[in-house]
Amino acid sequence: MAALAAICVASCKDKDFVNTGTTIKEHEYIGKAVGNFSADEWYPGGALGTTDNVQSGCYEDETPAVTNQGLFTAFQNGEASFERNFTVDTKPFNGLGPAYLRSSCLDCHPGYGHGKRQSSYPSKFGNGCLLAIYHPAEPSSNDGPYISEVTGMPQTNASYPFKTPLDGEQITITWTPVSAMESGLPMQFKDGETYGLIYPTVSIPTDAFNTDPQPSDIEVRLESTIGIIGTGVIDAIPQDSIIAQYRKEAQFVELNPRFWDKEAGDMAATAWYSLTTPGRYADGTSTTASDKLLKRYTYALTRATLQDGPGANAIWNITNVSRSDRHFLYTTNAWAKAMSENKEVIAAIKANPESPYYADGTDEGIAAAVRTLLSPGTDQFDNEYHNFSPEMDDDTYYNFLVWHRGLAIPRARNLQDKDVQRGKGLFLAMGCAACHKPTWHTGPDNYWAPESIGGRQLPRYANQTIHPYSDFIQHRLHMKNDIHGSWCRTTPLWGRGLSFSNTGAEDRLHDCRARNEVEAIMWHAYSKESDAYDSAVQFYNLPKEDRDAVVKFLRSI
Repeated sequence: MAALAAICVASCKDKDFVNTGTTIKEHEYIGKAVGNFSADEWYPGGALGTTDNVQSGCYEDETPAVTNQGLFTAFQNGEASFERNFTVDTKPFNGLGPAYLRSSCLDCHPGYGHGKRQSSYPSKFGNGCLLAIYHPAEPSSNDGPYISEVTGMPQTNASYPFKTPLDGEQITITWTPVSAMESGLPMQFKDGETYGLIYPTVSIPTDAFNTDPQPSDIEVRLESTIGIIGTGVIDAIPQDSIIAQYRKEAQFVELNPRFWDKEAGDMAATAWYSLTTPGRYADGTSTTASDKLLKRYTYALTRATLQDGPGANAIWNITNVSRSDRHFLYTTNAWAKAMSENKEVIAAIKANPESPYYADGTDEGIAAAVRTLLSPGTDQFDNEYHNFSPEMDDDTYYNFLVWHRGLAIPRARNLQDKDVQRGKGLFLAMGCAACHKPTWHTGPDNYWAPESIGGRQLPRYANQTIHPYSDFIQHRLHMKNDIHGSWCRTTPLWGRGLSFSNTGAEDRLHDCRARNEVEAIMWHAYSKESDAYDSAVQFYNLPKEDRDAVVKFLRSI
């Protein structure tokens, strides 16, 4: 920033910069076609999904759709659920626990963005790290089923008197420099500039698990939270358009067979998400048990709609706060058993007759109550699940859905800059847009929503031209200590150029291993098996001024 300020003092030309990287005369170009950018590319989320604010804090802005639909008050109230710490008994943010990951959503999404790279695991602001703990299909492999002793998003906190399912203090994260690229590419560009790559390894001792049984033969991979801006606009893309993209890419690259059936030339059965929660569409029609939507959210493509997606799910399983459509706990039988047999837990409950676990006050009665109440049952939608009184009311949950679907994407910057225009041309010429597809068109946005919100409207993004720079399909980069499952959804690039001013960090990729754009690109070339190897090699061969232009383009969209 100091260097840019010095430039401003030295010369008041079109290339002058302010602290956002925006030229003084940029206002003359905003909303107009310029160079190889169309007029609508200034507004990546479309007219209804983009904020003109590009200053620090812009990730928190509401979309014009929120304002147009008279939903601003609901948006603000929903924002409180994201930012406030949940507690055990302080309304309206009560219900925390008995086991949980974080007490606040904001802890994982600093400044509403991507999580920050961490060197230790214990909970703290900015730690968006989540653990994928699994039984490897073969030694040290990235694939294998999740362990059953802890939840899929392992919990490292618990309410008194319970012990944490997993002791975060015993988790070790080690960052290791890459000494050589598996592909054979030098770690120095031809003009002499070097780059460095690092990757994380995670180790967890057996006694860190307060479960019975304790897991063995495990591998761990680190994943960080995804930025949440613009996710409501993504929900408005017609699934037929995404299916067409699968068909197009399947001609040239191997796709995950869990989502694309190569023999049938169509979507695989596991690409569809079953709507098991009662709900209705925006046009008022009710959903049925047979209704399915195409998965498009999370690294692993586990969710199909934002209203039953990462945020709606996380407001329950991160804090373990129940609601009317999720009236059960996010726990495991192994943890419930261990807590029912823990002498310290039993003694603490015995000393408190007001405890809901007190039962008849005997050791045996307390143990039975603990095991029964903490056990989640056999299936998420099975009647064996214990029906607890909802801790989050439907009005609060509705406000949260308005907020989550109402987060805007910041306007693009510097599109009139010749370097940015050259960077876009190079990005397209290298084939990066094959996966980071620039442009999509939303449909009527007949979104799905849970019945619990009573048909109240959510922000809607019908018939918008948007520029997320993602195909919403999974690919493989074959990185060292790769993501669990090896396949990872193409992350949207829009708005990421403002990450530092909003979150204080610029870490990229699924586990924050890339410290800047150059490292993120070069990870695409770590292995010749990478789906993006050819494009990344082309970037490697560019002269420095062109590499810088590509980075400048990525920071502008």
